[in-house]
Amino acid sequence: MKLLVQKVRDMRLAKVLLSSGERRVAVWEDQSLRLLDLSQVDNCRSLSDILHSPDPKGLANFLIDPQTDPQAEEAVTFLAPIDHQEVWAAGVTYKRSQVARMEESETGASHYDRVYTAPRPEIFFKATPNRVSGPHQPVRVRADSEWSVPEPELTLIASPERKLVGFTIGNDMSARDIEGENPLYLPQAKMYKQACALGPCVLIPDAPLDRPNTKIKLKISRKGKLAFEGETNVGEMVRDFDELLSWLGRENDYSQGVMLLTGTGIVPPDDFTLDNGDIVTIDITGIGSLVNPVVKDKL
Repeated sequence: MKLLVQKVRDMRLAKVLLSSGERRVAVWEDQSLRLLDLSQVDNCRSLSDILHSPDPKGLANFLIDPQTDPQAEEAVTFLAPIDHQEVWAAGVTYKRSQVARMEESETGASHYDRVYTAPRPEIFFKATPNRVSGPHQPVRVRADSEWSVPEPELTLIASPERKLVGFTIGNDMSARDIEGENPLYLPQAKMYKQACALGPCVLIPDAPLDRPNTKIKLKISRKGKLAFEGETNVGEMVRDFDELLSWLGRENDYSQGVMLLTGTGIVPPDDFTLDNGDIVTIDITGIGSLVNPVVKDKL
């Protein structure tokens, strides 16, 4: 007798807005979405409730609504996959980022050089949910910045117990001139309205992430033409996920869960800066594409 073993598949969960105006959580399979009926389980009202459960995949499969037809991708609007979590970020976790930070900051170059190899990583607060943009929503360049870039980053999603439960794509917008002028200006360079984008979904892999084969690609379009592109892979990251989450959790509590952008390995050349109307596209293997237009107001 032949024993059949069903392979556990990666799962992608998304928050979507239907044409009716209703917001739903869905399982994203191939090019369609299966809507979930969260009312089937007590105290399950959001995407994060599913992610923080003991078995997110099993719960999501149980909640698939048999009364609704699958939704086509183009028929829904993808929302940022965040509820009430804080968003934090790690810096200088790739060699390319270490070099770029040293180049942009004459006064702080040695600090960036040392943090790349130091036991303690650079970790900073990035955004509250209301400062986060979803897919196709604008990301912002500060009006008082003349040198700003996107930073494409794999983003960890952790439960209140700081257990890694999934991954999404993050864009850590950065004003390089402001941070480079003085490292103490980091909060102003990194934390402002629409300075972070997340999406389009949460990947729950069936096995530990294959870091070298998880590609991160960045494309920036300007007036319909390619202005910059770059590629790296998560295997180039000098720190591992558990290490970063361990440091993030020291002397801190996250009752709503937390998201952590893990640093960038793609940095445009020093003569490049984002401009109003640019389109930023970030692709990460297994997750999808996060696309955002750029806005910049005049002072």
